[in-house]
Amino acid sequence: MLTYFFVFGVVLRDRYDPNASWSSFALYFLAGMLPWLAFSEAAGRAPSVILEHRNFVKKLVFAVETLPVNLVVAGLITELFAIALYCVFLLAINHELPVALVWLPVLLIPQILFTAGVSWFLAALGVFARDLGQIMGFVLTLWFFLTPICYPENKLPQAAAGILTKNPIYVLVHGYRSIFLHNQAPAFGAVWKLWLVATVVFLLGHAWFYKLRRSFPDLL
Repeated sequence: MLTYFFVFGVVLRDRYDPNASWSSFALYFLAGMLPWLAFSEAAGRAPSVILEHRNFVKKLVFAVETLPVNLVVAGLITELFAIALYCVFLLAINHELPVALVWLPVLLIPQILFTAGVSWFLAALGVFARDLGQIMGFVLTLWFFLTPICYPENKLPQAAAGILTKNPIYVLVHGYRSIFLHNQAPAFGAVWKLWLVATVVFLLGHAWFYKLRRSFPDLL
């Protein structure tokens, strides 16, 4: 995170806003990192979670689908601590917290559903494709830079903005900034679509995992 802050906030500062202070860029950058860290932590570890606990899967009878969920919960707990620190940062700079914080659960719930669905899908696929973890490292890096976390949203290429703004993580990042930085509720049009996509991904991810889990002991 310090590397990204140095590159985009110091070296490429003119690309963001040459008149902006470092603290304003830090607030902008960290608001985007809050949902990303929770998602990327779970999605990055999910492909190997079944392999790491192969002894449990082969020898014990338990709900194996809880393994990816544990990653989601761990990422959420980390994010909640990060949100608390971010609020302290906001208090130190602005001397108040935004009232729009009451809207945060409207973003957290679909974020959890989407992350769980993706984690179930990757965890099941990781049993069959052992190199998926390395591939996901590249995919998450690409996903990170295609999402306006380190740079302003208006810097997205006009030709690609129509597609890139459909990214669920983009909707989350934009929503977090609306709440924390602009003291506004997230845009309803984007939020209901996020809920729809997150619910579909959650159900499909669980169905995929449930269908493949019986073959796990034979492949481990």
